[in-house]
Amino acid sequence: MAIEKTLLDEIKGEVVLPNNPDYKKAIARWATNAERKAKVVVFVKDADDIGKALQYAKQEGLSVAVRGGGHNAAGASSVEGGLIVDLSRHLNKVRIDANAKLGYVGGGSVWRTVDEEAMKHGLATVGGTVNHTGVGGLTLGGGYGWLTNRHGLAADNLRQATVVTADGSILTASSKENEDLFFAIRGGGGNFGVITEFVYQLHPQRSTVFAGPVIYAPDSLKKIIEITNRWWPNAGENEAMCQVATVDPEGRPIFVLLMFYNGSESEGRDAYKEFLDVGPIIDLAKEIPFEDLNAMQNAQSGPGRGAYLKGIKQKAPDFASTLKVLIQAGEISQNQNFFPSIIYEYFPLSKVNAVPIDATAFRRELSPNILLTFAWDGEEEKTQEARATAQKLVDILIEGQKGLSKTEQSGYTNYDTDAALLDVGYTAGNGDRAKLAFSSNYPKLQIIKKKYDPENVFNRWFPIIPAV
Repeated sequence: MAIEKTLLDEIKGEVVLPNNPDYKKAIARWATNAERKAKVVVFVKDADDIGKALQYAKQEGLSVAVRGGGHNAAGASSVEGGLIVDLSRHLNKVRIDANAKLGYVGGGSVWRTVDEEAMKHGLATVGGTVNHTGVGGLTLGGGYGWLTNRHGLAADNLRQATVVTADGSILTASSKENEDLFFAIRGGGGNFGVITEFVYQLHPQRSTVFAGPVIYAPDSLKKIIEITNRWWPNAGENEAMCQVATVDPEGRPIFVLLMFYNGSESEGRDAYKEFLDVGPIIDLAKEIPFEDLNAMQNAQSGPGRGAYLKGIKQKAPDFASTLKVLIQAGEISQNQNFFPSIIYEYFPLSKVNAVPIDATAFRRELSPNILLTFAWDGEEEKTQEARATAQKLVDILIEGQKGLSKTEQSGYTNYDTDAALLDVGYTAGNGDRAKLAFSSNYPKLQIIKKKYDPENVFNRWFPIIPAV
C-alpha cells in the first residue's frame, strides 16, 4: 500500500481503486462486454500525471490501458487487473483557432464537442458518424466520416499531437517534429503512447445539410442495389450514404438508407431522386444543423448494451448476398435476441486514396467498408455467440464479393472487436493480425515501436511486435 499511497499523493487527478464507491462507474464502458476489472483507474489531469501513472504501472508490473471515449467494443480501453489511464474526465476540452482553422482537442474528448465548438465558427473536420465516440480511437485507427468525401480520413486532418511515450517523455509529433512518430499514430492506433492533445485541420462548412434515414421494405432491395451500382462510381464530393440491413422494433427485416448531401434539402432530394422514387415506407430525411449529422445513429448506438463489431470490405454492391444477409438479420433477431445491423458504407474514397500508402500507418484500400454490428441487452455474455453469428454473415458477404484479398476480408481496423485479443496478436509470437492490419507499413511500424515502446507497454489494439 505504500506505493499506492505515494501515487495518490503525487497524481493531481483522481485515483480510483476497487473499494472506491465510484469504481463501477470508472470501469464502465460503452459496450458492457468491454468492461474489465482494473486494479487502479487514474483520471489524469495532464501529461505529468500520465508519466507518473506509467511509472507506477511499471514498478508494480501492471498492464496498461488508455481510455479516451471508451467506445471500443474490443476492450482496448480496459484491462483486467491492470492500470487504466483515463483521459475522459479532465482532458476533454476543445479550443478553436478560427483564424488558423485549427482545432485543439483534448485526448479524452468526444466528437460531439468537436462538432459543436467548430460549427460556432462555421468550421468542421472529419469526425465519427456516432458523435459520442472518442476522438482518439477513431483518429489513431484512421477515421472515416461523412466528410471523408471532401477531406479524407480524420487521421489525414491531424496536423499535430502531443504524445506521452512509455518512458514518460512528452513529445510533439508533426510533419516537422518526431516525424516517424507522426507517421505511426496516423493509423497505427494506441501502440506508441498516450495522446493528450490532437490538433486538427478545420474546413469551412455550411450550417445545414440534408440527411436522415429513409426506410424500405425488403422487396425494394433489388431496385436499390441496381441504382447504387449506377450511383456509387460517380458519387460526388457532397454525397455519401450508409445502407443498412437491419430489423424494425418487431424484428422484421428492413433496409435503411442513411442519406447525406452537403447542401440544401432540395439539392439532396435531386441528387437521390432515383432512390426516393423507389418508394420508401418512411422518409425521415430533412435539412438539419450540421452538428446534428453525427448524431443520426446515436439512438441505435447507445451505451449500456453488449456489442460485437466485425468489418469487411466490398468490391461492389451485390444484390444476392445483401438479400441473404437481410433475411438472416430477421432470423437472428427473432431466434438469438441480437439487434443486428449490417452497414454498407458509401463514403467516396478519392481523397483517402490520394494520400500515398507509405505516408501514414493507415492501410489504404480502394474498397469501401461493410460493418456488421450485433447488440444485446442484459448481463449475459454473448460475445462468442455474436462472433460465430457474424462469421456466418461474413462468409455470405465474401461469397458475394469475389476476389477480396486477405486484408480486405480482415476489414477496417476500427471495426474489429477482436483487435484487443492478445492471444491472437502479440502473445502468439508472430503478430499475424497486426501484419494484416498494417500491411506493407508493418515493418516500419516495428522499427518505430522499438524506438518509442520497446517493452510493449501499449498493446491493447493490434499489438505491434517491436523490431529485433
